[in-house]
Amino acid sequence: MPSDPLILAFDTSAAHCAAALLRGGETLVARVEEMKRGQAERLMPLLEEVLAEGGLTWTDLDAIGVGTGPGNFTGIRISVSAARGLALGLKVPAVGVTGFESLGLIAPVDTLPAIPAPREHVYIRRDREAAMLLPITEAENLAPLYLTNDGAKTAVAIARIASERYLDTVIPPVPFYIRPADAAPSRDVPPVLLDE
Repeated sequence: MPSDPLILAFDTSAAHCAAALLRGGETLVARVEEMKRGQAERLMPLLEEVLAEGGLTWTDLDAIGVGTGPGNFTGIRISVSAARGLALGLKVPAVGVTGFESLGLIAPVDTLPAIPAPREHVYIRRDREAAMLLPITEAENLAPLYLTNDGAKTAVAIARIASERYLDTVIPPVPFYIRPADAAPSRDVPPVLLDE
């Protein structure tokens, strides 16, 4: 193993497609594209562009880092699936990093990392407590909130954490959900099947 591992990290848990390429402690490339939809179609081309900009190829990678949420359900599934598939194909570890971990790395001291959620809510996790979904006004009463829309910074933080953990990672990344999906199964009664 090289002393300075090459990590490709990405995140689509918010309204963006973000990626970063890190070697050792140096950020080689960091890119973010704001988008509410289309991450599934854009992620792989973006990753190829990031590698090309760094003058590297897929086979140069030592590990994959991926944001596992909380956040947008579809976005989280897109990145986690891509990370697991890439790790399997490239025979490198994939390291899942929660939004709380990545924000904790970049948040100012004495602030509470918070991840935007629908309907004027945020996801928070204080110290060793379980993560929770709270109205923004209620969360602001706990501590000054640290919210960021900088997907590139988040992707770099994911890469930094993955570079510290990749040698010990044996379990593939999984989505980190706090609340159930907004979508619900159909309530329509299935059709009656008739025997012929």
